[in-house]
Amino acid sequence: MFRLDAKLKVYVHREAVDFRKSINGLAALVEQSMGLDPFAPALYAFSNRRRDRIKILGWGGNGFWLLMKRLEEDRFVWPRRQQVVMELSTEQLHWLLEGIDIDAVRRHPARQYRHAG
Repeated sequence: MFRLDAKLKVYVHREAVDFRKSINGLAALVEQSMGLDPFAPALYAFSNRRRDRIKILGWGGNGFWLLMKRLEEDRFVWPRRQQVVMELSTEQLHWLLEGIDIDAVRRHPARQYRHAG
């Protein structure tokens, strides 16, 4: 599986989209529905109604690229948050692509210590 830079922003479109949309249609959704810049250094993830496909749109500096993953028998566990646009870490995107319910997974909080022991 490919890995993405940990600093890259990832935005998820909560509602299902028509998967006949390609780069131009998804870029328009990023601008109009999500209120974001499709040319920003970020990824934009979309799912179909059955949640068996994901498309990821990104800008590569001189052109768009589009990734798609289709599951043959399973379904993606789409985040249940109520925001129109959800921001994820790249790690959470990897979990989503692997079928993990990211709303159920919680990490320990980052801690800053000044003394050992």
